[in-house]
Parts: sequence; C-alpha cells; structure tokens
Amino acid sequence: MTKSKFMLCAVSVAVLLSIATLGKVGAHGDVAPQAVDISGLPTLGEEWLEENPWRDPEGEYWKRAIEVGSSGYNSNCARCHGLGAVSGGLAPDLRYLSADIDGDEWYVERYINGYTQGGITKMPAFGELLGQEAAWAIRTYLETRPDTDMLADHTPALTDIRDKLTALAGEQKTVSELEADVASLKASMEDIASKIESASGAPVADSVASKAAAELDGSDGSVARAAETLKVGLSAAK
Repeated sequence: MTKSKFMLCAVSVAVLLSIATLGKVGAHGDVAPQAVDISGLPTLGEEWLEENPWRDPEGEYWKRAIEVGSSGYNSNCARCHGLGAVSGGLAPDLRYLSADIDGDEWYVERYINGYTQGGITKMPAFGELLGQEAAWAIRTYLETRPDTDMLADHTPALTDIRDKLTALAGEQKTVSELEADVASLKASMEDIASKIESASGAPVADSVASKAAAELDGSDGSVARAAETLKVGLSAAK
C-alpha cells in the first residue's frame, strides 16, 4: 500500500468513526498509556528526530528496538490498531505506513499530539508520556511487520517445517546429533524469510520465519522453542 492509499484508508476510517458511537468503536481515549521498558536502547534526547534512527536492520539497536516496540505496541496500540498490527478496520493499518521520512512525519505528529474528533479523544497524546525512544521502537516494530499475503504463500512450507521441528524436539537425541537436520531446516526458513517483504517497504521483514530461524542457535531447547514460535506465529497469521 502506497502512502496515498494509506492516507485514503486513514480518512475513510475517520469517516466511519465519526458516524459510530463511542461505545461501538471502543475508543482508546479512556485508557491510560502503559509505560514502556526501553532498557537496552540509547537515549535520544529531548529534541524529536525527524527520521527513525533504528530503521537499518544492520544497526546495533534494530533487534532490541523491535522487541521494545512489540511490547509497547501491544500494551498501548493493539486495542485499536489490532493484534500484531493487523487492523480490524476501526483504525488505520499502521503496517502500511511507508518506511521513510514521509511516513515518519505522519507517525510522529500523531504520536506526539494524539487524535481528537468531535471533542472525543480517539487516541491519546503519547509524546510526553512515553517519550521518543518508545515512539521509534514502536515505529520500528510496525514497519517490519510482514506482508500478510506474502506470508500466506509460504504457510504450507512453514507448517511442514514446524511439524518436523516438533518431531525432532520429541526425540531423545543430543543437540549435536540433531545438528544436520536442524541446519537443513534453518536454511529453509532463512530462504523463506528472505522472500517475505515488509508491508511498509522497510528493507527487512521481521517474520515468523526469521524469528524461528534465529531460535535455532544450537542451545538446549532451541528446537522446541523454534517449533513453538512457528506454531504461535502461523496461528496468529490465520
């Protein structure tokens, strides 16, 4: 979805909200923002940045920003914008906000100032309450959400890998004995992950395939953890 399509979606949603009652839409304005644990991220200072400092997947803080952003999003944003950032239609689907400075401008303005319509707060102003470290972490999480349709194309293969990992986890074998089989499955998931694009146009999508592949680090219990990651992720994607 291009920025113009995203903005059209946002306008359409605003129209829908304006003709709905507060009770029907379950507005976010009556919910106190929840603190976000930003430990592990650097302090960005008081002056707001114009562009996401953690967009680069090769950057030192990219992975931590996604972790922080996931927690912050689910605590403060999911009620209106949907679990996993998949909107149910009552608020803009933030996965499609372009991962560039134009998208950042729209996002920061709304995050800092909130959104009020007809005297009713639809979205609280998070800026002073949560700060910009949380803002950019949530932004990083959102822009790395995978394209749902593209993920669906690989669901059968990932389901097969999940079943094989589950079977391997149940075998009474050491990590070294499982190494060859695990390496093959990890390579398959990494290949799938490389083909899944983000919905925002960000350079890398943080998909269930990449997460499960990362779990296979050779440690005890890693095979079972990877299988569980695939189980949960594929279930959520349905």
